[in-house]
Amino acid sequence: MSTTEISVWTGWKLTALISVLLVILAAVAVTMSPSSLEATRLVIRLTARTSLVLFALAFTASSLDRLFPSPATRWLRQNRRYLGVSFAVSHAIHAVALFVLARLDSALFLQLTDIGSYIGGGIAYLFIILMTLTSFDRTAVLIGPTAWYWLHTVGAWYIWVSFLLNFGKRAAMNPMYWPAMVIVGLMLVVRLAAVIGGRRRMA
Repeated sequence: MSTTEISVWTGWKLTALISVLLVILAAVAVTMSPSSLEATRLVIRLTARTSLVLFALAFTASSLDRLFPSPATRWLRQNRRYLGVSFAVSHAIHAVALFVLARLDSALFLQLTDIGSYIGGGIAYLFIILMTLTSFDRTAVLIGPTAWYWLHTVGAWYIWVSFLLNFGKRAAMNPMYWPAMVIVGLMLVVRLAAVIGGRRRMA
């Protein structure tokens, strides 16, 4: 693989590439659906899963590199910022699809949501926005390393809990959501294993 090919898969070019792929996937979903309502619901389900995968990669990048050092995990750690911003793009598309669903069928939207999802989801999106805005060098320097650390640590764990609750309540009724719950569980295992391994090395 040439240097040019590698550069496409790193940095902001990686974010741009993933963003384009996400838009294409959403467009294909819309094209293949028989109605606007079905298209919107399909985009919501699709972006929920792409968001989970992208978040999982960013959330476990450092831990995986500590547990399984390799060129792949080193690449993952070096590009976690760009994967994190790609996750934000995916969830932005998810938010747009939710808004469209509310406009197309408000009764269905109200049936699928409640006050808890408004508050919990709103806080999650607030964290996503703040974490994305501080994923750039200038803004990260502006708020300082301590504030940046706590924002991204608390925000990441809050988003993980949001995935746990949202996929968990659906997995209880539909086995199709079990793979997503496996990913959510593995994220926790990887993070805890890295912490335990680090403490053992220090001891």
